[in-house]
Amino acid sequence: MNLIPTVIEKTQYGERAYDIYSRLLRERIIFLGGPIIDPVANSII
Repeated sequence: MNLIPTVIEKTQYGERAYDIYSRLLRERIIFLGGPIIDPVANSII
């Protein structure tokens, strides 16, 4: 069983939990498992 870490974001409206991957994507941070080639670059943009 895989566990995905969560991040708690606190705002003036309260708290919200995000899974770490959604939070990183919201900040436009991505991790790639290989080199950036044309097909990969096109799907990222």
